[in-house]
Amino acid sequence: MAERAQSGNPKLSELLEKGWRLLEEVEASSDPTGSRDVQDKVKEGLEVLEQAVRMVAQLDLFSRNEDLEEISSADMKYLLLPALQGALTLKQVGLSQRLQYLEAARTYFMDFLQRCSEYKISKFQLPQQQGRNNHQEENTDHTVHPAANPNLTALALQRQAKIERYKQKKELESRLSGLRESVRNGTADEEQIREYYLLQLRCWVCTALEEIESIDQELPMVKAREIMKKGEEKSRPPRQTRPPMKPFILTRDAVQARVFGAGYPSLPIMTVDDWYEQHRAKSVLPDQGVFSKATDEEQEAAERERKQENDDPEALQKSRNWDDWKDDHPRGYGNRKNMG
Repeated sequence: MAERAQSGNPKLSELLEKGWRLLEEVEASSDPTGSRDVQDKVKEGLEVLEQAVRMVAQLDLFSRNEDLEEISSADMKYLLLPALQGALTLKQVGLSQRLQYLEAARTYFMDFLQRCSEYKISKFQLPQQQGRNNHQEENTDHTVHPAANPNLTALALQRQAKIERYKQKKELESRLSGLRESVRNGTADEEQIREYYLLQLRCWVCTALEEIESIDQELPMVKAREIMKKGEEKSRPPRQTRPPMKPFILTRDAVQARVFGAGYPSLPIMTVDDWYEQHRAKSVLPDQGVFSKATDEEQEAAERERKQENDDPEALQKSRNWDDWKDDHPRGYGNRKNMG
């Protein structure tokens, strides 16, 4: 029996039960498959089942040279591991990795069906290997004429097999419901435990066949999408790198544009020497008479003060007349600019 476990590590039976329980929680969840909670459970379940598979390999529980009767009732349930891995793998989301998930899930289901076929757990026909299917697709002429009829006989047989699997699965699930509670409660005897897991294996054989059929229908579409995606990437011109943009300031009107200029800090438009030469050409420098008017006014004021100090009659009379005029005409006289 496979109940051995190293100190500190979970038992093999605990790993199987936890992975199986996580799969049931994912399938029963009302949340979207791509939600964070569901995907976390999918990831955890795959990790737990992978650990269980490694322990089965270390314990060397199964051999191709033994029959189903040689497997103990307690160890029979570990044959379900690859089927549970395939079911959880299909629950993973991600369009870019869809092809990888489909191929991995198909590999898990084929491994499970191969073992069930070797132990003669159920009568069924193994699906074709994926490599063989790919080889047939490469050697098939894809230019099918619209008038060409599909193989109606093959379609009818496929439909009949699907109906038979559905009926068989419903019968197995009905028999399982009567044993599930006693097995989980630990009240079932060894014969009931063996029958329960044998029914589980046969039920999962039907599920694996259905999933592989669905995967084989989806794989060509996913591969075609990948080929189209690669073709678009090759035909797409390389992206040209743009030079970095210079900083600028958005303005609402021309006044702001004159204030801010080309951005902050403003860019210089001439040197000091250029400025000097420009003003020198216009004769507006201090040494070119730009302050000549102010100098003449200062000289006139100084001349008036000098005449008044020397008691010049004409200057004195002019000063008295100005004082008399100011007495009769107060400050602001005649300024009607600000009056209503």
